[in-house]
Amino acid sequence: MVREQIFDAVAAERRRIADLLDALDEDALATPSLCTGWDVKTVAAHLVSVFADSFWAFQRAAIRYGGFNRAIDELARRRARTPAPDIARTLRQRADHRLNPPVTGPLSGLTDVLVHGGDIQIPLGLPFRPEDEQVGWALDFLTGPRPFGFVPRGRLRGITLRSTDIGRSWGTGAEIRGPAALLMMAVTGRVDVLGILDGPGVAVLRKRLSV
Repeated sequence: MVREQIFDAVAAERRRIADLLDALDEDALATPSLCTGWDVKTVAAHLVSVFADSFWAFQRAAIRYGGFNRAIDELARRRARTPAPDIARTLRQRADHRLNPPVTGPLSGLTDVLVHGGDIQIPLGLPFRPEDEQVGWALDFLTGPRPFGFVPRGRLRGITLRSTDIGRSWGTGAEIRGPAALLMMAVTGRVDVLGILDGPGVAVLRKRLSV
């Protein structure tokens, strides 16, 4: 049942982001996102790329550009050259596509769309309030044994994440306190949100993200 809820949540978030894209002008689309090096439009293009570009397209790009992360960047930038309404239309029409990687599972797809939603909304000054349960699932994944591609090994060692809004915590050690959605953004490397969080663990995480 939770698995179906995850897929439904991903689809709903894709549609919501598509609706948001349709409401943005060119200046907003060109706003730097919280995902380093990408503007708002490129983040949205990436959300399409993860299901619209084939496994083999990623493999070819990884070989050509020297690694998986560079392949993701190149494919997102390539797709971002298309008009924003086309990106939004594809995101909406194929919102129900189910991402279920063999190692990370469906939670990686949910985490990806939630985090990138924050990448878009926070710098635009828009409210970022994903569903509490969904953020909890994402943090379970990010602090679990296989957050591959999201949290490098050792980043959260000796850190406690304590949400001030949903009554949950993860890990042990120096505490970082704040809304769960911002904790999610911080542990995935969004340095900009660290100033909104509290606790001695903030300095620890900031130092690790600066390396």
